[in-house]
Amino acid sequence: MNTAIILILGIPLIEIYLFIKVGSQIGALNTIFLILITAVVGIWYARYEGFNTLKSGMSQLIKNELPLYEIISGAAIAFAALLLILPGFATDVIGLLLVFPFSRKIILSKYSKKYSSKNRTTDKEKSFIEGEYEDIEDKDGK
Repeated sequence: MNTAIILILGIPLIEIYLFIKVGSQIGALNTIFLILITAVVGIWYARYEGFNTLKSGMSQLIKNELPLYEIISGAAIAFAALLLILPGFATDVIGLLLVFPFSRKIILSKYSKKYSSKNRTTDKEKSFIEGEYEDIEDKDGK
């Protein structure tokens, strides 16, 4: 099946399951408060880390360097904030992992290995398409 369909159907099912399990252990009202507290604290910390990443990116620009890690890290923090806003425990855990710098570096380094320039081929023959051509004149001689 398509990965998007699995995610669209799977994530809410996991969240509902976790709501039921946690709610049966600590109570419905405590579960709601826990979801709200993790959202507020997570968004506050994502904002804090976002400003730190922005400051680090500005210092890279001042040094005339490309702030590539800061750009990717900023996107990860924005995604983490979105996950923290969504109600649920599984999305909160993933969001918190992306917010904290230590775990964010581990996650980003794992996925950046797939797309690094070392894995790409740099052969010149891969950059060009070889072929032959022939000029064809119309019947009118044009």
